[in-house]
Amino acid sequence: MKIVFMGTPDFAVPCLRTLAESQHEIPAVFTQPDKPKGRGYKMIPTPVKSVAMEYNIPVYQPLSLRKGEDAQQSLETLKNISPDLIVVTAYGQILPKEILEIPKYGCINIHASLLPAYRGSAPINWCILNGEKITGVTSMMMAEGLDTGDMLIKKSTEIGENEIYQELYERLSEMGGEVLAETIQAIENGTLSPKKQDDSLSSYSPMIRKEMSALDFSESVQKVHNTIRGVTGFTTLNGKRLKVFRSEIVSGNSDAENGCIVNPKDFTVKCSDGLIRFCEIQLEGSKRMKTADFLRGKKLTSGEKLG
Repeated sequence: MKIVFMGTPDFAVPCLRTLAESQHEIPAVFTQPDKPKGRGYKMIPTPVKSVAMEYNIPVYQPLSLRKGEDAQQSLETLKNISPDLIVVTAYGQILPKEILEIPKYGCINIHASLLPAYRGSAPINWCILNGEKITGVTSMMMAEGLDTGDMLIKKSTEIGENEIYQELYERLSEMGGEVLAETIQAIENGTLSPKKQDDSLSSYSPMIRKEMSALDFSESVQKVHNTIRGVTGFTTLNGKRLKVFRSEIVSGNSDAENGCIVNPKDFTVKCSDGLIRFCEIQLEGSKRMKTADFLRGKKLTSGEKLG
């Protein structure tokens, strides 16, 4: 088959590699425009563009697929290519109806949730924030709505009780490549059986906001733990910003005030209904490190309260 791929971040890379290393023809990759980064504002290619260049696949980076000159040129390019299939993984742009109708087999999206749950832009974060035990990847036919198309193939996986967003992101990214390979094989075999989504079971995962990382120790210990795992938590220690990357729930409880350090030897903190231990942190002006290493150079005080 002739397949066009659309994607942008590193999450989409395993899907692109799956296609590039298959027997299929990949005449084009669409990705978001390069962005300036660092002190020198050097233009950095997207992860998908970098991989496409490895395989010498032509890359297109329109500002928009829906309006303006870029959109018209992209539409003409895709019509000229006449792909059998378009595969989309975390592209970051909504495809207009004119593009959805071009491929013989339609457009397929690889989405990082078990649809219809967690439609939207941040399904991995929200699964963890909401304390889900299981998630996965779904391939679906693309429609004009947001992640509302017919479901094709699903794969599920358990979420570890202390697993953080970055770890789950990497696992689901690889799973996305596997689901894509299975989906394309089913298209070729004629064995796909699309299933409509039940909108009554749907949920939405909006974009993550910075303020969501603030730790509120008057909340349950599970909610504090999920915030750290899902978006990286932050609080303050002696007036300095403290990021918390990893944590674990500790058995037992304490009469201390919420937010107080109850064990300065391992950085255990009181929440409303339990205790949480910080395992990996970064204090403002310092580097990210395991808490054990941090405590070798910094002594905490029992009863000391975090902001």
